[in-house]
Amino acid sequence: MAPIFSLFLAFLMVSWSNAQGPPSPGYSPSSGVSTVNFDQVFRILWGPRHQRRDQDSLTIWLDKTSGSGFKSVQPYQSGYFGVAMKLQPGYTAGVITSFYLSNSEDHPGNHDEIDIEFLGTTPDQLYTLQTNVYIRGSGDGNIIGREMKFHLWFDPTQDYHNYAALWTPSHIIFFVDDVPIRRYARKSDATFPTRPMSVYGSIWDASSWATDNGRYKADYNYQPFVGKYKNFKISGCTADGPASCHPPSVSPSGSGNLTQQQLSAMNWVQSKYLVYDYCQDPKRDHGQTPEC
Repeated sequence: MAPIFSLFLAFLMVSWSNAQGPPSPGYSPSSGVSTVNFDQVFRILWGPRHQRRDQDSLTIWLDKTSGSGFKSVQPYQSGYFGVAMKLQPGYTAGVITSFYLSNSEDHPGNHDEIDIEFLGTTPDQLYTLQTNVYIRGSGDGNIIGREMKFHLWFDPTQDYHNYAALWTPSHIIFFVDDVPIRRYARKSDATFPTRPMSVYGSIWDASSWATDNGRYKADYNYQPFVGKYKNFKISGCTADGPASCHPPSVSPSGSGNLTQQQLSAMNWVQSKYLVYDYCQDPKRDHGQTPEC
């Protein structure tokens, strides 16, 4: 089996190296956002012995004793939130490596969330990037996630890539290397997060659901599971900031709308790499997701 597996991995690497990247979005929202020092913006939330800082980078890891997480010092009511991440290769089933916004500590059982999550995988499968939005909907037995899942046009274990979410009063846009991959519009107050949220990052064991709906669990024979972060970019309106504060613009016009070139890049990604859309899932009760 070993030679066959090696050939398969070689095929994956060749496929990634030959993969055509998305068309240029023509504008890079991250270019207008300065990199921030980790210690100025974040604090350790849990697993302090499972974090290491090396100049401009942060490494966190999960083993059988603990995972690790960090949290922003301040909550935000809107903004651009980005980071460069590098994932662990090999067997990572059951492991979640994430960067997200949430107010779960302030509103337990009734919180909002904007997620960028990598779902761990087995060596013969691609990593899945899950984007998700919660609106007052977790912990009460009626969890309503709004998941869209993607494969990527590169191997996220080989180098750092930039992942970001732009949260404004009118929309949430997810980016990979400044390419918009998903836009979630505010269609009503009931389907859009409006309460302040803090920024988090973490690595943890989600064996019950993360990989193939829980079929593959975290295997600690492969520990530690490592996530690497650097190039933190935050430009946001804090919860106690002035009403005149505005989040960064998604486009050069400052209008808040994606340009046609950005839309073309997003449509390209979704046509080739989208692997799950909650609005298209026939098993979902779409009465609970009226924005669909």
